[in-house]
Amino acid sequence: MLFDLLSDLIKIDDILLIVKNDSAISEIRSNFLSIRQKEKWITVGDNDGPAHMHINSDSIKSVEFVEEKKPERTSFSVQFFNIHNKRILAAFFTKMYDESKTLISERKKIYDDLSQKYHFKIQF
Repeated sequence: MLFDLLSDLIKIDDILLIVKNDSAISEIRSNFLSIRQKEKWITVGDNDGPAHMHINSDSIKSVEFVEEKKPERTSFSVQFFNIHNKRILAAFFTKMYDESKTLISERKKIYDDLSQKYHFKIQF
């Protein structure tokens, strides 16, 4: 199911994949990424390309669809957590608002459809 969710996410335009720790942040746009799995490792992006990531599927224990309300807008993301409930990876839906800061209903529908397909929160 993890591989399927990641595959669905990278097919969507304007998804920003973020890996973050105490010392570094890596951001990769979803547009034109490939995905494959070999044993426990899921590779997102071209291994020989300018950016890619390897995800240890055994280390991800839960996934949540998160809507975070902020003063001017709400951010929409899918967040992947380890056994200690620390975020390993996040996939942020970007370009959700038009120039007048109005939520784009088509983008919100993509997020809603995906969250319904995967039941809002997944435990592994």
